[in-house]
Amino acid sequence: MAERLIRSVLVPNRGEIAVRLARACREMGIRSVLARAEGDDEPFVSRAFDGCESLGGGRASETYLRVARIIDAARRAGVDAIHPGYGFLSERAEMAAATADAGIVFIGPPAEAIERMGSKAESRRLMAELGVPVIPGYDGADQSNETLVAEALRIGFPLLIKASAGGGGKGMKLVLAGKDLVAAIEAARRESAAAFGHDRLLVEKYIENPRHIEFQIFGDDEGRVVHLFERDCSVQRRHQKVIEESPAPWFSGELRTQMSESAVRAASGLGYVNAGTVEFIVSGNDHYFLEVNTRLQVEHPITEVVLGVDLVQAQIRVAGGAPLPWAQEDLVQRGHAIECRVYAEDPDQGFLPQAGTIEAYREPGGPGIRVDSGVEEGSVVSVSYDPLLAKLIAWSSSRATCIERLDRAIGEYVILGTTTNLSHLARVVRHERFRNGVYDTSFLDVCSDELLRVEAPETSAIAAVLSGMRVAPVRHGPTGDGAGIRSVWDQLGGIWR
Repeated sequence: MAERLIRSVLVPNRGEIAVRLARACREMGIRSVLARAEGDDEPFVSRAFDGCESLGGGRASETYLRVARIIDAARRAGVDAIHPGYGFLSERAEMAAATADAGIVFIGPPAEAIERMGSKAESRRLMAELGVPVIPGYDGADQSNETLVAEALRIGFPLLIKASAGGGGKGMKLVLAGKDLVAAIEAARRESAAAFGHDRLLVEKYIENPRHIEFQIFGDDEGRVVHLFERDCSVQRRHQKVIEESPAPWFSGELRTQMSESAVRAASGLGYVNAGTVEFIVSGNDHYFLEVNTRLQVEHPITEVVLGVDLVQAQIRVAGGAPLPWAQEDLVQRGHAIECRVYAEDPDQGFLPQAGTIEAYREPGGPGIRVDSGVEEGSVVSVSYDPLLAKLIAWSSSRATCIERLDRAIGEYVILGTTTNLSHLARVVRHERFRNGVYDTSFLDVCSDELLRVEAPETSAIAAVLSGMRVAPVRHGPTGDGAGIRSVWDQLGGIWR
């Protein structure tokens, strides 16, 4: 493909990823235009852009998820390219195809690659053909209950019933015994149809207590593919990642080599162009293909700081037809990086999303600290969208010093006005299992009693003031977490002054 100069980019997204993309464009001298829903006019995000276009009114399903509205906004803005970010339409083949049909560059892989990886069953079969290890399972066209039950009994328990389309744990059921099979199949079908519009299922052997490790891959139009090493994403809750790190702890050089070869083989076999991620589960020294995420990942900053690269700028250049900016031998891991996802949610109330206006906001700083945020003081947090507020990234020369740096930064982070998960993140990074690096995807569940509902020791001063008051127990978190503490100060009122 002949190189095409990209001078302007539309971003149909919101929050921290929108700001991240706008900043990359600014550094490259590219005009950035935000496409946003009416009423979703967060000033902090809008100020990062050179212009804005409306996607009309309504919910996300009527705005950010409407291909036609995004293409119309791109035409009005006169942009050369669209960067979808992540979430919303970033992994929809129809978005990539419609963009290309409109004569606009799609900053991501071609529609064909997205479509092939959009089905877990199809991607699983392709990976097996390419020689990438896959989990024993069934992904055939016969979707009758009788066939799925027979295949499940052949594979053996425990096993997973999974939606062939989509991700994030939707349409996924763990089955431990034959008596639960039919109910799990029917429940997975219903959830898959509701979430993705498809009810096709696959059956896989359940790998107990695995690690979730992904490899960043990048390809160009000339067929060159590189990997940018691994990220360990095993600290997760309900199949959603919470903390990621690179390099992966307790990871042998031999296993890293095997998995990087599998990742490059997968990307090359797909004819993959632009940034993506090949995800694996790891059990002992064995690795198995999980899926390909055909987009930029939320956790891309830790790869950037460990390798000294800018993945977004590379995406824009490669989308314009430029060759990969690196050869494989140029990419070397340096030091250690960890990312925490800061959410507006209440860990002690089942991680329920929270709403409110941010009354005080102070980001941590200092050596080796990066914050990718989408809010500021005065920002309104809505439950209508994903509750991710920011990403806190720490880097240092070793994993041990990186953890200490991250712990310090969490303690300095101030967010008041909405409950956040900062205190929970602090407990996680202080936990012995995390510090030792010996954890898997069961970590947060197994250790939930230690990581939630920590009561503050009573001090004589506060106890004296509260002695005659009926107040909720104080939940103690590190400096900067407004959750729990703030309600006590509210109740003290003038007494505190």
